[in-house]
Amino acid sequence: MKNKGYGLFTTIAMIVGVVIGSGIFFKSDNILVATGGNIGIGVIVFCIAAIAIIFGGLTIGELASRTTEPGGVIAYAEMCWNKRIACAFGWFMTFLYYPTLIAVVAYVAGIYLCMLFGINGSFELQILIGFIVIISVFFINAISAKLGGIFQSASTIIKLIPLAIIAFAGLAFGNVDVLTLGSMSEGINSTGWITAIAPIAFSFDGWTVSTSIGHEVKNSKKNLPRALIISPILILIIYILYFVGISIYLGPETIMKLGDEHVYLAARNIFGHFGSKILITFVVVSIIGTVNGLTLGMIRQPYSLAIRGMFPCKDKISKVDKKLYMPVNSAIVGFFISIFWLAVHYITTKSSIMGNSDISEISVAMSYLLYIILYVKVLKFGINKEIKSIFRGIITPVLAIIGALIIVVGSMSNNLFWVFMIICLSILCSGFVFGKRQEKLIK
Repeated sequence: MKNKGYGLFTTIAMIVGVVIGSGIFFKSDNILVATGGNIGIGVIVFCIAAIAIIFGGLTIGELASRTTEPGGVIAYAEMCWNKRIACAFGWFMTFLYYPTLIAVVAYVAGIYLCMLFGINGSFELQILIGFIVIISVFFINAISAKLGGIFQSASTIIKLIPLAIIAFAGLAFGNVDVLTLGSMSEGINSTGWITAIAPIAFSFDGWTVSTSIGHEVKNSKKNLPRALIISPILILIIYILYFVGISIYLGPETIMKLGDEHVYLAARNIFGHFGSKILITFVVVSIIGTVNGLTLGMIRQPYSLAIRGMFPCKDKISKVDKKLYMPVNSAIVGFFISIFWLAVHYITTKSSIMGNSDISEISVAMSYLLYIILYVKVLKFGINKEIKSIFRGIITPVLAIIGALIIVVGSMSNNLFWVFMIICLSILCSGFVFGKRQEKLIK
């Protein structure tokens, strides 16, 4: 894969574009439900959850500066530990993390496309639209890495428009009195706010996707760490402005009552019926941009494993099309895995198994547990003076570990946490065993 076409802006656009674009739009109501409608506590939890992404990005950036090998966190796990742990990482990312996020966000695209065209869409129709979105995005990225990158950059710029407009309208014309509703001390003491960590973690997630294209980034040893530092700070600022803006503009009670449809109401109130259609169009592009960014990472995961001998049919999966400069077979595998999880999302949501969450939230929590393994290695670099800066080698990884643990603990409030944790562990163990077997074959 010699197509070194991604610059610093595209890499930042990928992180910002993947993280922003879906969760903040359809998780704001979940956050307010968890905090009892208290906006102030919501902002505090945003800042707490941001610890994981800001310091996580700084810590992973240390590893990104040490290698240009393809695979992102797979390459980092192999560099820091061994092939077995790297294989476990890769299988988790390939079979659970990326595809569950793609499935859920594509479904959300279906929700907002129905809103855009005024369709009273059934759940089945929304899933069908999500299926079409997945097909389209995988096709675009499989035939052209450059085209996928261009769409990512463009969609990132577009998605900031509705966030900025709604944030400004709320802060300028909203009812600031709602900020004082509810006691902060009582809200914090109730501990119910802890359940807000899971949806916020989802809203912040996706920042490691950029590491999967690290080997395709120009001057990656400098640009990738820069992107991992700049992006999280931008995201936190944008999130807080939007969350506060939409909350004081519509009011927490209205948002909690309407759920995902609160965005359309805000857009209609600001611009009227026609103008709201334009704003919702931006939201749709934003959400599809998130699917695109996740897909950029997903189609390279089987390839990254196959070139290391960590995936079945490695010779076919590691093949790169000479004309497209893309691992097309890897993309096909990624597509079918994503479709499988879209079906699982349909079943679990239809039967109300997940309650106020979805299939992606547990895999997000598990991913942070895995990142801790990498953070610990950076901490060891700091202790051994391989990283001379105390801030970069000690303070940053320690805060990243604390942030990751906060997200994991917050996710435990989900009734099915341990069920999904077993699923996660089974995939990790399968990858570990496969990697161990391949090591023996090589020897």
